[in-house]
Amino acid sequence: MLPLVETGEELEEVVHDEALLRPAVADLCERLGLHPKPLVRFYEGSLPVYSVGASNVVKLFPAFEKVQAMREERVLSHLYGKLPVPTPQLYSAGAYKNGWYFVHMSRLPGESLAGAWPRIPAAEQDRIVTEAGELLAELHSLDPAPLATSLGPSDWGMFVDMQRANAVALQREAGLPEPWLEQIPWFLGSVPLAAPPRRVLLHTEFHRQHLTVDPDGWRLTGLFDFEPAMIGDPAYDFVGVGLYVSCGQPQLLKRFYEAYGRPPFDPHKLMAYTLLHVYSNLPGYMRAMPKPPEPTLDALAETWFGMG
Repeated sequence: MLPLVETGEELEEVVHDEALLRPAVADLCERLGLHPKPLVRFYEGSLPVYSVGASNVVKLFPAFEKVQAMREERVLSHLYGKLPVPTPQLYSAGAYKNGWYFVHMSRLPGESLAGAWPRIPAAEQDRIVTEAGELLAELHSLDPAPLATSLGPSDWGMFVDMQRANAVALQREAGLPEPWLEQIPWFLGSVPLAAPPRRVLLHTEFHRQHLTVDPDGWRLTGLFDFEPAMIGDPAYDFVGVGLYVSCGQPQLLKRFYEAYGRPPFDPHKLMAYTLLHVYSNLPGYMRAMPKPPEPTLDALAETWFGMG
């Protein structure tokens, strides 16, 4: 069965070991009354996630991510039925064995928007981006107070300061070249990040990868993956929007803002939050996103988050 996993390095050794994981998931499913049903692994993401038959999903969390498991459980319970697009229904959650935790939820209909995107006609892509903007606006309109004891940070300004202090080290670890690293302290110092007038429930990874779509008519059918949810500045969620929904295409970003119902955020603010994001990986973004006209963070801000 599954070994105790207490670090990210230990998780890396286990997460792709199907010979180890699959029997454990089958055992868990039997305990949940889901056996026997076909198990299909979802390989996206950093945690073991399986569909169980046509309508169930089981997600496993190692011991050191117990908080994330409890966070996903609480957010799923809070959100179900409140958004214009479905979110997974929570069926059960709790401890499994050797420090592992699980979340058992419903499977959303449709397929990954990220995988389907190249097949979607341009007019339908535009409409999906509109739907996505309306969806994020609805998420941000919900009262986050019922989740305040489960989601952080308790002090947004302190969170920003901590991320700022670690920003250079984080990007150095990701492999960002020195000429870019040297720009980070000055750039972050030049961008005011005042306390937001209203803190909202943040998905934090609002990506095509976490949206599902029905290929019969190309409509959004779901939003999932709430383990990294937070409460904070609405602009923080627009990092994922710019990088993974509009993907550096100004016309799509403009459409998203119009659907969301607000003027565009300052591109430099979104670039600052890109550097401060919990999962920030600037070298990875630079490989996937449009190249700036010059090698500066100012140019990156305008290229990725500007209106053109």
